[in-house]
Amino acid sequence: MSTKTSSDSTREGSVRTAVGEDVEKGKATPPGSHLEHSSEHPPEFPDGGAHAWTVVLGAYLALFSTFGVINSYGVFQDYYQTTLLVHSSPSTISLIGALQLFLLYGLGPVIGRIFDVHGSRVIMPLGSAISVLAMMMVSLGQHNQVWQFFLSQGLLFGIGIALVFTPALAVIGHWFRRNRAFAIGIVASGSSLGGVIYPIMLQELIPRIGFGWAVRVAAFSMMLCLLVACLTLRPRLPPRGRIRLSDIVDLEGFRDPRYALCGVGAFLIFYALFTPYFYLEIYADFRGVPKHISKYLLAILNAFGIVARIIPGKMADRMGPMNILLPCTFISGALCLCLWLPAKGEVPIIVFTALYGLFSGAAISLIPAYIASISPPEKYGARFGSIYMLVAISTLVGTPTAGAFLPTLSQPHFRSLILFTGLLTLSGGSVLFIARSLHSRRVMFKV
Repeated sequence: MSTKTSSDSTREGSVRTAVGEDVEKGKATPPGSHLEHSSEHPPEFPDGGAHAWTVVLGAYLALFSTFGVINSYGVFQDYYQTTLLVHSSPSTISLIGALQLFLLYGLGPVIGRIFDVHGSRVIMPLGSAISVLAMMMVSLGQHNQVWQFFLSQGLLFGIGIALVFTPALAVIGHWFRRNRAFAIGIVASGSSLGGVIYPIMLQELIPRIGFGWAVRVAAFSMMLCLLVACLTLRPRLPPRGRIRLSDIVDLEGFRDPRYALCGVGAFLIFYALFTPYFYLEIYADFRGVPKHISKYLLAILNAFGIVARIIPGKMADRMGPMNILLPCTFISGALCLCLWLPAKGEVPIIVFTALYGLFSGAAISLIPAYIASISPPEKYGARFGSIYMLVAISTLVGTPTAGAFLPTLSQPHFRSLILFTGLLTLSGGSVLFIARSLHSRRVMFKV
């Protein structure tokens, strides 16, 4: 979904779970996933080889066909708003995509813990079947029956992708330690590539074969990718422990002011960050950008997100995640106010699209790395879960709130939406800056 919603998307933020400050020691773990082991029996990691890279391929295809579809939601938003659900408000339509993100972020920590205890043998095939079934149900949706799309695309698809997405990330920690950042960066880029391919596929097929069959073609593509993922994703470490609430959330962490401020900052950032993924194409059409250009904006946005999933993480390993996260967040907000707000022609809109995809993707992926750097390894999964419970709420209400600024397509209403997006992103960055100041006021201090 273009939200990625989407997310950069996106819970793509979880992509850097293993890239934190302790990545070289293998201490940081994927979201909701506890891979720490007794120091008496430290695990040895292949860090390469045919089997390990086959797992990376499966995880790549899993993210390509799940979060990649989420990153394409702008196409659905535009088609629903102009053709299929014309009696529904933009805010109501965007809530369908927001529900996907809510379930992805909200269920992720729980599913991650289930993966640790039971592995992927059941949850991966189950999630794959639910995801494909949901898209088939979307293809059967009827005109102005918005409840059908809430149930199929919002609820059912959201549950399905949550069951696929989290194990696909967590299993990488079984196979890589020294090269973990690189491997996870490759896997993360699959979601962005999916956000390039699926929008183009849908935009080209809908006029030729209709909405229903275009969505079915996308569903068959998902099915093929997820079949390969189910066959190749194999945990290497044995299941451990049992499911306990204390392993999923850690409210005690909010006693640390840095962690509490990170939670507030993440809530504000994710409240606004996915708005362009939902409404940029609609804005371009409003501004008279030719359709043969505007329909590729979402693909451009996600294409630059591919770079944003890999390079900033590598830089963060050297300079500290917060030192990269802060400028990327402030630049994302400034781009909305300084470039998107005055943009009227196709050139400035395309430039904004590319730059926002680059910097917002970095902002999404580095919050988990910062959480890893300030949390004990044995508490990381639970603390990540607590933060992303907040993120789940903000993604659920964020894009519908933005849609409320657009009762009609007019310049004053779009101005309000863009100001809302930019100012809220800058506010989130300001809160993170306060957290950064608690470490040190020295610019070059690594944090």
